[in-house]
Amino acid sequence: MFASKRPAMAQRTFTSPVIERVIAETCARIADPELAWLFENCFPNTLDTTVQFTPAATSEASDDTFIITGDIHAMWLRDSTNQVWPYVPFAAQCEKLRSLLRGLIQRQARCILLDAYANAFYRSPGQESPWKSDLTFMRPGVHERKYELDSLVSVLRLATGYYAATRDAAIFNEFTLRSLARICDVIAYEQQGQLEQPYPSDDRGYRFQRNTPNTTDSLPLEGLGNPYRRTGMSRCPFRPSDDACVFQFLIPANAAAVVELRRTADVLEDLHLAAGIVTSARRAAMTISEGIFRHGIAQHPQHGEIFVYEADGFGSTLLMDDAGPPNLVGLPYLGFCSADDEIYKNTRRFALSRDNPYYAQGAAGRGLTSPHIGVSWIWPLGIITQAITATDDAEILACLRLLKHTHAGTGFMHEAFRSDDARRYTRDWFAWANTFFGELILHVRNTRPQLLEKPLD
Repeated sequence: MFASKRPAMAQRTFTSPVIERVIAETCARIADPELAWLFENCFPNTLDTTVQFTPAATSEASDDTFIITGDIHAMWLRDSTNQVWPYVPFAAQCEKLRSLLRGLIQRQARCILLDAYANAFYRSPGQESPWKSDLTFMRPGVHERKYELDSLVSVLRLATGYYAATRDAAIFNEFTLRSLARICDVIAYEQQGQLEQPYPSDDRGYRFQRNTPNTTDSLPLEGLGNPYRRTGMSRCPFRPSDDACVFQFLIPANAAAVVELRRTADVLEDLHLAAGIVTSARRAAMTISEGIFRHGIAQHPQHGEIFVYEADGFGSTLLMDDAGPPNLVGLPYLGFCSADDEIYKNTRRFALSRDNPYYAQGAAGRGLTSPHIGVSWIWPLGIITQAITATDDAEILACLRLLKHTHAGTGFMHEAFRSDDARRYTRDWFAWANTFFGELILHVRNTRPQLLEKPLD
């Protein structure tokens, strides 16, 4: 009834026997045939369609893995980590997967050392960016230079997550450690207030302007963005959606930084490596956390104390949540707080209600939206984040039903769909959303398998 939408075996860009086994075993445990079909299509989509893998030519060389987002043939640091993240737990069982992940860790390190402020890169420096005229310090090999704190954090996440799954300490070579040191340096530098920083140069600080009618694609005030004052948090001019922040301390990105800086410090300390990185990572994590709790909480008239989405250090805050992870709904998924935390529970009620200006409800469903597409366009990424952090079975089932009913017959997740008509959607080929859906199904299988034992409707 449901024909596979996967490429033929010979056309897949990467294969792993372990992942194929996981697909077969998981599908056998899903009673709903359409949900099983979606999982079979989506979970391996990154491996099937987006991987450009070059094995090491010699024992002294490194594997190289470049992963495109899907319909955009460039590699985002954040997306590439999230695209492979659900495969990481299986790496210990599969040398092919370990090679893939090692190659991606090395590629990400190369990207950071090329430009730690860039968010997206090309495989080779000869490709010409459509954004080459942006008023920033563009370098060959950079696709786009929107500085997003969560991009740096995602590099830390992949390296420490891979090590936790495999205990392969060889990834922390001199090259990788240089990139980790650079990440810590940028995060610490951007903890300064605006008046404390010199005007950006080609390797210190950041500015960005684009000639565009879309205000979310550029920063005001000569590309420096709206004013900000030292808070302990690290500046984040752009959101995970690639939209400009209104206030430059983005709370979810800083929360993710706290978690991953601590994990990085723990791993390197256990391995007796890079004491300087350990010290700087712990210091940044501590001050960022203090900044979040001092400047990133506000009193909402209906929901009580909540985490705000953005702050500027002058007392201004932005009360909203965005579908693009990391977001406020996903704070427990990041490991920043528990789902039972009172401030988080208040925040979640706010974010998943019409009090959040970027939450929509229509004939096709309800969920988080984003300025990136529009207030009436619901993102599967947001629905998946809601489900993966939910503690109530009914809420998880409602999210699964919504995802099942809004793929418009394609068998894949999309960037966004219209709240009143799921047949209208953006991005046919968005590998992160597909793989994240697969991660959700594995999460449900591992934590609430009974929810998969009956058809959804």
